[in-house]
Amino acid sequence: MTEQKNVALVTGASSGIGKAIAEQLLADGLVVYGAARRLEKMADLKRHGAIALEMDITKEGDVARVIDQIVSEVGGVDVLVNNAGFGNYGAMEDTSIEDAKYQFDVNLFGLARITKAVLPHMREQKRGKIVNISSMAGKMYMPMGAWYHGSKHALEGWSDCLRLELDQFGIDVIIIEPGVIETEFDDSMIGPMMERSGNTAYSELANKVKVASIEAYGEGTATPASAVAKTVSQAIKSRKPKTRYIVGKMARPMIFARKWLGDRLFDKIVEWSI
Repeated sequence: MTEQKNVALVTGASSGIGKAIAEQLLADGLVVYGAARRLEKMADLKRHGAIALEMDITKEGDVARVIDQIVSEVGGVDVLVNNAGFGNYGAMEDTSIEDAKYQFDVNLFGLARITKAVLPHMREQKRGKIVNISSMAGKMYMPMGAWYHGSKHALEGWSDCLRLELDQFGIDVIIIEPGVIETEFDDSMIGPMMERSGNTAYSELANKVKVASIEAYGEGTATPASAVAKTVSQAIKSRKPKTRYIVGKMARPMIFARKWLGDRLFDKIVEWSI
């Protein structure tokens, strides 16, 4: 790292984990660009010194415009935090293929789109860090989450391949696996899930998942988004970061159980938990 301030781009910076990460990186002294669809939600970040840009990562033109602006102003991105994403819940059978494709377009293909755009600068300077915000959902599974879990499982494998490809250029690829975090995730998950599956053959299961989710994200019980932000900060500061960081409520025990227990036993644990 040179004496010149490193430039970070944080996607999905309008709320939750993304906003917390942007605030943390500003406190760490980085030049921070925050990108999201809801520009007005980043007014507080602008007051703190961030550059807020409107961007939909599913649109090629938006990504190109944002990267062109950053390159023209500061030369390029040194740290990319791929945080933009959402959870598309509902029974697999009740979810349209169009909605399923959009889930992957945001959580994987949009992320890949912006990663491809920042790589030329990182390769040229032979350094950089790409931080992909995955989830414990990328290592385990729950009913009603086939498309969301599928997208996060895909992100895990995609990141592993990318890490090997970019090692020769001195670029680190880091995966963050949060658990139950205080974000808008629960609100955005339950409503669409019940719209899709609340009155279908899967209604009983959907209601069980709803109750379990409300309990997991209950007031004061979820891990604050700042914990994820501090973990990202630690990874960025490290000269030799770990390939994966686990953070937040339920993440470590659930990932451990999925790794070491067989499918049938883990199925029973999930069924018991809902």
